[in-house]
Amino acid sequence: MRPQILYPLFASAATLPGIGAKSLKLVERLTGGKVVDLLWHLPNGVVDRRRIVPVGQAAPGEIATFTVRVEEHLPGRSARQPYRVRCADSTGVLDLVFFHARGDWLLKQFPVGQDRVVSGRVEFFQATAQMPHPDRIGTPEELDSIAVVEPQYPLTAGLTSRMLAKASEAALKTLPTLPEWQDPHWLSRRKWPDWAAAVKEAHNPDDLAAVDPSHPARQRLAFDELLANQLALALVRRSQRGVKGRPLKGTGRLREKVLAGLPFGLTGSQNFVIGEIDADMASTKRMLRLLQGDVGSGKTAVALMAMLTAVETGAQAALLAPTDILARQHLETIEAMAKPAGLTIALLTGRAKGRPRAELLERLASGEIDIVIGTHALLQEDVAFRDLAFAVIDEQHRFGVHQRLSLSAKGAGMDVLVMTATPIPRTLQLTAYGDMEVSRLTEKPPGRKPVDTRALPLDRLSDIVNAVERKLAGGEKIYWVCPLVDESEVSDLAAATERHAFLRARFGDRVGLVHGKLKPAEKDRVMADFIEGGVDILVATTVIEVGVNVPAATVMVIEHAERFGLAQLHQLRGRIGRGDGASSCLLLYAAPLGETAKARIATLRETEDGFRIAEEDLRLRGAGEVLGTRQSGMPTFRLADIAIHGDLLQAARDDVKLILDRDPELSGPRGEALRVLLYLFERDAAVRYLRSG
Repeated sequence: MRPQILYPLFASAATLPGIGAKSLKLVERLTGGKVVDLLWHLPNGVVDRRRIVPVGQAAPGEIATFTVRVEEHLPGRSARQPYRVRCADSTGVLDLVFFHARGDWLLKQFPVGQDRVVSGRVEFFQATAQMPHPDRIGTPEELDSIAVVEPQYPLTAGLTSRMLAKASEAALKTLPTLPEWQDPHWLSRRKWPDWAAAVKEAHNPDDLAAVDPSHPARQRLAFDELLANQLALALVRRSQRGVKGRPLKGTGRLREKVLAGLPFGLTGSQNFVIGEIDADMASTKRMLRLLQGDVGSGKTAVALMAMLTAVETGAQAALLAPTDILARQHLETIEAMAKPAGLTIALLTGRAKGRPRAELLERLASGEIDIVIGTHALLQEDVAFRDLAFAVIDEQHRFGVHQRLSLSAKGAGMDVLVMTATPIPRTLQLTAYGDMEVSRLTEKPPGRKPVDTRALPLDRLSDIVNAVERKLAGGEKIYWVCPLVDESEVSDLAAATERHAFLRARFGDRVGLVHGKLKPAEKDRVMADFIEGGVDILVATTVIEVGVNVPAATVMVIEHAERFGLAQLHQLRGRIGRGDGASSCLLLYAAPLGETAKARIATLRETEDGFRIAEEDLRLRGAGEVLGTRQSGMPTFRLADIAIHGDLLQAARDDVKLILDRDPELSGPRGEALRVLLYLFERDAAVRYLRSG
């Protein structure tokens, strides 16, 4: 149960002044619908109205505050023309300019012969100072409340900064006095304020420096959020480790057969990681391990070796993939590798219906199937195993933690290996996967050739199409990726459809198109044609998973490369260079390139090291973008920015270790305060893992 002291913060935002039914919907979309959500929605700028000057000293473009006398009203000759209110002081004339304003309202606001205080941006028209639509209007007695620093908030259409500032001001009045959860020595060393003071300071910045993430108040709040994140992860991890695992020690019989049949030897990196996994599986603790490795680093072979261990003990193994295409690709790869072992391997996706599905479920439940590969369909309630001992989850960031847990529930004391081809910077790893051990594959399998990466302006499109024609003549295949436009599938589709039509006019039926709106069967048909059939150029949007292994594909053309993140470009490039031929990746950009896009392309041309690329991507784009904020498995932070507060994350992790060593059930005074922190940041689920919670 949430502590009563937090009830005011978790009340509806509708209880705050100025938020009606219509604006509540907008506030909910922007910040969330609770009072605390407005407290976490911090200003990102300031407007300083403290510059009070005579009109004669006004400078164009500045925000200034004036005390002036109203001299006359000059309505426009037509509705299209502006309405001017002419004002002046002893040093000059100032015209207040209004478009589509009601004259009667303006006469009431600005009575001729009276003094008024106005604040806003100054412009000049024919040497006369003017102020279009002043931001603030008042009497001279109200000068002190107008000439202040105003916070500016991130907005959405339909909401104003003033409306949010008013609601936030009211939200600040609900702040309870909470027990201090931070270590007092750490607080005084960092010179940080207490929690309530930090929230108030963050919403009332004095200047631009106060909205910087390195400001003490902002750092304090970021650390609170990171501490809640790390404490929750540590409690989940401790509870999972407390569930007894089952020691799985294989005979090596199946593994030997498979290794003998492979056309290549495993890399040193693969052998090292297999050793780590074997040790985990042989112990009585449940394994939860993250396996990171670039596209083509041999993750599937490692996963298969672990699955064989489970099968050698008489148990079953499962592999969960995010899409139909990836599940089928895994089936193809694993079937080919595992053939010498004579295993029974099956595929379960959402397309399995009726009698065939029922039969497959019977074979799973009876234990006839050794390894099952599938999509979300594996998580359905009626899917039961005779004895599931080991599960692999591919591309974990596409799945939430609850999905990982629902698969774990299908076997007793089950070991879980999570794989990702998205190299994750260490700081992000700690926030998203802090409950896991981590292994990295750092070598490419023998035979993988480096990819020649070049950047070219879009106006050289005709040269590129000619080069593509030459490649086609040599029997090579080409990926042509169209950009993500404002994360809109509609515009993606338009861009890809247009490019498909353009290339088809030149190359005919040899050009195929895949995008997110295609039915799965249609998508698979086009992919199959690209792998083995008559399609030699595959035009694709980024919403589809182009994770198919096509050794004949040697060229990757990426249009508007400046719109992609570094990690995304690296992922796409990893689709080529899988065969014997030399491969090239062409990054087409719209000139002129911005500094960030230049840095991105330069990094990509310099290195193929996914881990270095991931760190650079985090530096250039910030945490929210690196894995995509829409990915369900990633935590989204409201106050912390991992790219900036990475040192605080490490400190939070260290602090949590100390906390749980000294007070494992959070029952002491600081422990009780930390429970409040977990509820404050809505990590309620973690409290359930405490015995006295």
